[in-house]
Amino acid sequence: MLDGGRDVLDYLLIAIDIALVWFVIYKLIMLVRGTKAIQLLKGIFVVLAIWLMSYLFGLTTLRMLMSEAITWGFLGILILFQPEFRRALEQLGRGSFFSSRNVSEEQMIEKSIQAILKSTSYMAKRRIGALITIERETGMGDYVETGIPVGGRLTSELLTNIFIPNTPLHDGAVILKGDEIVAAACYLPLSESPFISKELGTRHRAAMGISEVTDALTIIVSEETGNISCTKNGELHRELTQEKLEEILRKEFEVVSKNSSSKSWNWRGTKNG
Repeated sequence: MLDGGRDVLDYLLIAIDIALVWFVIYKLIMLVRGTKAIQLLKGIFVVLAIWLMSYLFGLTTLRMLMSEAITWGFLGILILFQPEFRRALEQLGRGSFFSSRNVSEEQMIEKSIQAILKSTSYMAKRRIGALITIERETGMGDYVETGIPVGGRLTSELLTNIFIPNTPLHDGAVILKGDEIVAAACYLPLSESPFISKELGTRHRAAMGISEVTDALTIIVSEETGNISCTKNGELHRELTQEKLEEILRKEFEVVSKNSSSKSWNWRGTKNG
């Protein structure tokens, strides 16, 4: 009976051991994702695959060369991956290595929010019209194809420059995905709702239209008044302050980063119509 209990405990410890190893490997992969280290990892896998093939097919010379490469490769890995190892140790020291979101993702979210806030504030003060759509769970490939591909990193300067009047890309919507400006001058479907105020123009109708067919968040800067509005799930919220817009953006990027479409959106203000 004791032997049976000991066997169960041994299997449990083995399972925990394997689970911890895979968890650490997963965190390491997430740590180097989006850096040049991920390309180095692919190279290491290619070397291991060649070594395995040389072993299976009895290619002695190739196997000897690959064995030497693997033996001395650990020193090369320490040198090549020095920045990533340093960052991992720093995160471990801060206690953030085992957190659900890595530092680079948090920095990306913060930079994206600040870029949007700075750009909309600049355009609102100068009454530069703008239409900015943030992709969420629903893909927007059909609408991206109607515009001009940008594929640039989201910065306040680039975002503002797109909407400067009389420039080739200022007319239409900019579509964002994470920290990337995917496309500009995109056409969005206009809402057919009879409840939209007559004083609102094409930008607001386009923002309402895309919110009725996708779960995207769209920000509008009025060219006539300089007021900032946003739409989501068929709702329009007008005359947002910078503080309110920041609150909405932080909630939005938090939902996107967790890939949780079931998380409810806390909307305040009055629904138009």
